[in-house]
Amino acid sequence: MAVFDESDKSNAKPVIAVFGAGKIGEALMSGLLHGGHTADELLFTERHPERAAELTETYGIRGVDIDEAAARADVLVVAVKPQDIEPLLDKLAPLVTPSKLVVTLCAGLPTSLFERWLGDVPVVRVMPNTPMVVGEAMSAISAGAHATPDHMATVEKMLSCVGQVVELPESQLNAVTALSGSGPAYFFFLVEAMIDAGILLGLPRAIAEKLIIQSAVGSAKMLSDSDAHPVILREAVTSPAGTTINAIRELEKHGVRAALLAAIEAARDRAIELGKAHD
Repeated sequence: MAVFDESDKSNAKPVIAVFGAGKIGEALMSGLLHGGHTADELLFTERHPERAAELTETYGIRGVDIDEAAARADVLVVAVKPQDIEPLLDKLAPLVTPSKLVVTLCAGLPTSLFERWLGDVPVVRVMPNTPMVVGEAMSAISAGAHATPDHMATVEKMLSCVGQVVELPESQLNAVTALSGSGPAYFFFLVEAMIDAGILLGLPRAIAEKLIIQSAVGSAKMLSDSDAHPVILREAVTSPAGTTINAIRELEKHGVRAALLAAIEAARDRAIELGKAHD
């Protein structure tokens, strides 16, 4: 298809259909609109009529049934929950041809699953995360057996509207799921605990929240803008015999680092289980 030919200098954009307009699906559509797509170039499917009406009113994008979405779209973005994938693939199987590009945002589900149901269709697997809703996603993409460099370029351009993108072998996608896919929850958990600590120390909740959230935002910007390793940035805050080193000692004493490593391994293992459930 010409839409996947990076040498094509026309302004034509692929028609993109999002199957499953939950938070991630909605965030992607919003990002694509901000990235230059028009509402006429986007479609979505949503099984709840109230939700579909809300999205159409907000973004001007039409909600359609699966048959129409598959027929009209060049790029089919699958954003349903993993447990809902087989009924959807069963409906898509007679509708999808190798001229289409299937992009899966489903955690843990390998490209081979889609290829088994859909045949010689190009599939690109994506592991995004929820900061997509504010245009700051970290997405990793992997090519299936029939995906070409042009397909990958199309997906990278699409996801660049909502954050940053890296390309990795699919064998590493379960690790990505555990690290950055689930990663925002770890940060939110830490921020929640630190706010509780502020309350324990006598600060009003609103003040504790403001202190910690801005500290998190500032720290993230330092990490993003600096070439320094996180250890160097941490050591810059850690004075000899000061308050911070006493806090770090307690974190190490309670095994926080080991607990985090174990938690991320557990998330990776669950991602593997999700994929095996459809073998």
